[in-house]
Amino acid sequence: MHPTWTIEHIPDQRGRVAVVTGASSGLGFETAKALARRGATVVLAVRDLGRGRAAAARITRSAVGTDLTVQECDLASLGSVRTAAEEIHARHPRIDLLINNGGVMCTPNGVTRDGFETQFGINHLGHFALTGLLLDPLLATPGSRVVTVTSLAHRYTRIHLNDLQWRHRRYNRFAAYGQSKLANLMFTYELQRRLTEKNADTLAVAAHPGSAQTAIMRHLPRPLRTATRAFGPLLAQPPAQGALPMLRAATDPAVRGGQFYGPDGFQQAMGAPVVVTSGGQSYDTAVQHRLWTLSDSLTRVAYGI
Repeated sequence: MHPTWTIEHIPDQRGRVAVVTGASSGLGFETAKALARRGATVVLAVRDLGRGRAAAARITRSAVGTDLTVQECDLASLGSVRTAAEEIHARHPRIDLLINNGGVMCTPNGVTRDGFETQFGINHLGHFALTGLLLDPLLATPGSRVVTVTSLAHRYTRIHLNDLQWRHRRYNRFAAYGQSKLANLMFTYELQRRLTEKNADTLAVAAHPGSAQTAIMRHLPRPLRTATRAFGPLLAQPPAQGALPMLRAATDPAVRGGQFYGPDGFQQAMGAPVVVTSGGQSYDTAVQHRLWTLSDSLTRVAYGI
C-alpha cells in the first residue's frame, strides 16, 4: 500500500461503472469527478435533477469525453429509490462501484415520505434499500464494491433499536445524526459478513471524510455555522481532500472487505486516507444483525444473502 495515497494513485477505471449518490455537490461531486477523469462510466444519483445536470456539465468541462448519466434518486422516498434502482439496472447490467455517499446532517425533527426520522431514513434506510435493489448487478460483476460513507459522529452515540425513529424520546439532532452514521458502519460490517458467507466477490467497505467543509453543514445551528465559516480552513479540509478515503476504499487494489478508511491525522480529522478503527459499539455483531433485520422489515427490501 502506498505510504501516502493521493488521487494520482487511482487506477485506470475505463470499462467500470460507478453509481455515486449525492453526487451534485461536496464529497459526492469530487468522488464522481475523480472516477470520471480516470475513465469510469459514472451515474450521478441525485435528488435534484437540475443540480445533477449542472454537476455533470462541470465534470464534463474538466474531463472531456467522460460518460456521465444523471439519475433522479431521492433517498427520502423508497418509491424514488426503487424507481432509480430499476432504471440503473436496466441501463447497466454490471455495476463495479456503488458509493453510498448522499445524506443530511443535523436536520430539525422531521420525517421522510415513508414516515422515518429524516436522518435515519435518508442516511441509512435509503442506502440500505438502494444497495439491496442493486445487489444483483453488483454480485454479477467481479471485484465490485459497495462503499458506504459514515462520519466521526458515529463514535458519540448508540443505536436505539427500540426507538430508531425517535418517537419516544426528546429529539436531539446531533444524536440522531450520529445514530444514522453508526448504522452506516454496522450495515457495512454486516453486509461484508453476509457476502463472505455467500463466497461473493463483492466487497463492502466503509469510509469517512474526517472534518470536511461541505454544504451538509447547512442545518447546523446558526452559531456553529458562523464558527464554521470563520474557522473552516483551520478546522476542516476541502471536499477534494475529504473524498480521498472514499476513493481509496473504492479503487485501491489492496482494499479488503470490512475495512474502514479515514484520514490519518489527529483524531482522524484531516490527513491522508488510511485504514482506521471505528467506535466500540460498531463491532457489536448482535446489534448489527438486529439492525439489519429491522432495516429489511422497514424498507421491505430482502437481500437474499
